[in-house]
Amino acid sequence: MEYITQIVLLVISTALIHNYVLYYFVGICPFLGVSKRVDMAFGMGMAVTFVMTVASLLSWLFTYYILRPGAPLPTWVWGMVGGDPKTVIDLRILSYLIYIFVIASSVQFVEMYVKRFFPPLYKSFGIFLPLITTNCAILFACLEILKNVTAVPKAQIWQVDKALVLAVSAGLGFTIAIVLMAGIREELELCDVPKSMRGAAIAMIIAGLMAMAFMGFAGVDTGLAKALAG
Repeated sequence: MEYITQIVLLVISTALIHNYVLYYFVGICPFLGVSKRVDMAFGMGMAVTFVMTVASLLSWLFTYYILRPGAPLPTWVWGMVGGDPKTVIDLRILSYLIYIFVIASSVQFVEMYVKRFFPPLYKSFGIFLPLITTNCAILFACLEILKNVTAVPKAQIWQVDKALVLAVSAGLGFTIAIVLMAGIREELELCDVPKSMRGAAIAMIIAGLMAMAFMGFAGVDTGLAKALAG
C-alpha cells in the first residue's frame, strides 16, 4: 500500500502540483509555439511524452550503472585496469553530455516515425518537432532522475519504475497544459482582442493566469497522503 501511495503522489505532484510548464516554467518554447490549435497541441504533447519517457529510461540506465558514484560498470573497468579498489569512481560530470545525446537520439526516432506515418501532423509541427531536442522540460526530467539517484541516501535511490512514472506524469502534465492553452487560444480567435495584445502578449498573460490557477492544487498531495495513510 505504501508503494502505491508513493506512485500516486508522484503522479499528482508531477502532473498537476509541480507542473513542469506552469510551476517550473520549462518547455515554454513549444508551449507557446504549438498551442494555436488543439489537435497540434495534443500531438506535440504526445510526442514530448514519448521522448521524455524514452530519454528518462535511458538516462536512468546511464545514471545508475555508469554515472553515479560507485556505479558498477566504471568500478568494474577500474578494477580490470588495476586501479585501487577503494577509489570511488564518480562520472556525474558527464551527465549533461550524455543526457543531451540521449534526448537528441530519441527526438530523431520520433521525427522519423511521425514523418513516415503522420505526414500532415509532421508538416503542422514544422520546426518545433526537431526543437524538442532543446526542450528543457525533457532535460529537467533527466536531471530530476539524476538527483534522485545520486543525491539521496542509498535506501531512497530511485529504481527504474519511479523514473518512468516521473517521465509519463511530466509528459501528461505538459500535455494538459498545452491542450488547455490551445483551447483558450482557439476561443480567443472569436474575441475582440486589442491589437497591441494580440499574439505573444495575450499568450503570456494566459500562461500566467493558468499558472495561478494551477497553484490551487498546492497541498493536494499532503491531504491525499493523510487520507491514504488513514
